[in-house]
Amino acid sequence: MQGWRYCTCPQRRRNVLRSMNNPTGDYTEWLVSRAMGLTLETNSEKGFDATDGQGIRYQIKGRRINSKNASTQLGVMRNYEEKSFDFLVAVIFGANWNVIRAAQINHETVGQLATFRQHQNGHVMHLRENVFETSGVEDIKHLLNNYMQEYSFK
Repeated sequence: MQGWRYCTCPQRRRNVLRSMNNPTGDYTEWLVSRAMGLTLETNSEKGFDATDGQGIRYQIKGRRINSKNASTQLGVMRNYEEKSFDFLVAVIFGANWNVIRAAQINHETVGQLATFRQHQNGHVMHLRENVFETSGVEDIKHLLNNYMQEYSFK
């Protein structure tokens, strides 16, 4: 585990990783903000992670699946009723950080897809394939993949 710190240092210098937490959230926020031209908020901003030039607020959630855990459940969204974000951007990565699914979902549709869980004090949702059949969900996988093709960590 000592080596983990050294593995993530280059990404911290490049501002890809902004915290000492699991890198999935930071990397997802960085990738989405770059690919969509969003401005990331400070880590302490409650309810949303980024904004666009018109002030539209985006909550960004990511999940990395692997052979031992294929769950597509995103992190808990607390205080959904306060409407602190306008869109949820959700990304599912494979074990090698390839984008498997990516969606932009308006706030109202998130309410239809997510379930409130009392013990987690928030709404949870899965980004499964059938989510893309729902009105209010836009597939943005191509945006992220295009950006990843152009960007190099060299």
